[in-house]
Amino acid sequence: MLAKSVPAIPLAPGMSYEPKWDGFRCVVFRDGPEVELASRGRKTLTRYFPEVVGFCQPALPERCVVDGELVAIVDGALDFDTLSQRIHPADSRVRMLAEKTPASFVAFDLLAIGDEDLTGLPFSERRARLEQAIPGGGPVYLTPATTDAELAARWFARFEGAGLDGLIAKPAGIGYEPGKRLMFKIKHARTADVVVAGYRLHKDGAGVGSLLLGLYQDGRLHHVGVCSSFSAARRKELLTELAPYENPATHPWFDPSTGQRVPGGPSRWQAVAKDWVPLRPELVCEVGYDHMENKERFRHVAQFARWRPDREPESCTWEQLDEPVSFDVASVLAGRP
Repeated sequence: MLAKSVPAIPLAPGMSYEPKWDGFRCVVFRDGPEVELASRGRKTLTRYFPEVVGFCQPALPERCVVDGELVAIVDGALDFDTLSQRIHPADSRVRMLAEKTPASFVAFDLLAIGDEDLTGLPFSERRARLEQAIPGGGPVYLTPATTDAELAARWFARFEGAGLDGLIAKPAGIGYEPGKRLMFKIKHARTADVVVAGYRLHKDGAGVGSLLLGLYQDGRLHHVGVCSSFSAARRKELLTELAPYENPATHPWFDPSTGQRVPGGPSRWQAVAKDWVPLRPELVCEVGYDHMENKERFRHVAQFARWRPDREPESCTWEQLDEPVSFDVASVLAGRP
C-alpha cells in the first residue's frame, strides 16, 4: 500500500492522519514462534533485526500480519543513518548494533489476524482492530492517529523536530490494496541555494546526468549531494552551458586532506567511486530538498529549481538551512502536538 504526494493536508469526512515515520517500511508476519520481517520490496529484513524478531513474539497476536515501520530512536529523535547501518553482511556486526542501538517497530495497519483476512475491510475498521490487537507502549508501538485536521496540522508543524517526515492521510473507506497509491503523503519541503562544483555524465553518455552540489562552512566548500532528473534535451543543453567552467586549474575538492567532504568516495552503498567532471565553483542554483542526513548532506536527490546568478558562491552556507525545533519521539508516540 503506497501514498501519493500532495502539497497540502487533504480534507474529507473521516480522513485519518498519522505521522510519517522516517525508517524502513516493514510488514511483520507472526505465526506462533515464527516471525518474518519483509521490506516493501518483499525482501527479508529478518536477519538484520534480531531484536525486533524477539520482541514481536510476545507483543503481537499469535497469528497476524502487521504493516508498519522499523525505526531507530537515538537521543529522543529518529536516526535513519543508525538504522541503515544494520544492513550489513556480517552477522557479528548486526548483533553488536542490535544490542548497542536496538530498533523499534511502529505499527500502523493490521492486515490479518488468526485466519481472518482484513485487507478488504475499510481502513477505519482495520485501525479499530489494530488498536484492539496491539496495546503499544514499546518496543512495538502503535502509531498515533487522528481525524482532527487541525490537530494533524499541529503535528505536521512540530513533529518534524523529532525527525519525522510529515503526515500520512488515509481515507476512512479504503481497503488495503498493495501497490496502489490510495493514501496521501504530505512532506516537508525546503529550498537552498547551493554551489555547482561539478557534474557526472548521464549513464547513456549523452549529456549531464547530475550536478554536484556544495555549501560553504568555515570557509571550505563541502559536497552536500546532487540534483538530477533532467530531460534528455536539457541534459545536452547543460553539457554546453557548463563547458566554459570545466577543467579548473585548482578545485577545492582536489585535495580531500584539507577537510572538505568530497564526492566520489566509496560508501556503504557504493563500493566503487564514480568519475566526475570538476567545474570552477562559480555557479549557484536553487534546489528543493526534504532532509539533511547527519546535518551533512541531502539524504535524497535534490530537485533543480533555477539558476541564481544574483548569488555569490561564498554566500551559500549552512546558515540558510532550516533546523526544526527539537521534539521528543516519546511525545510523538503519545500523540501530543
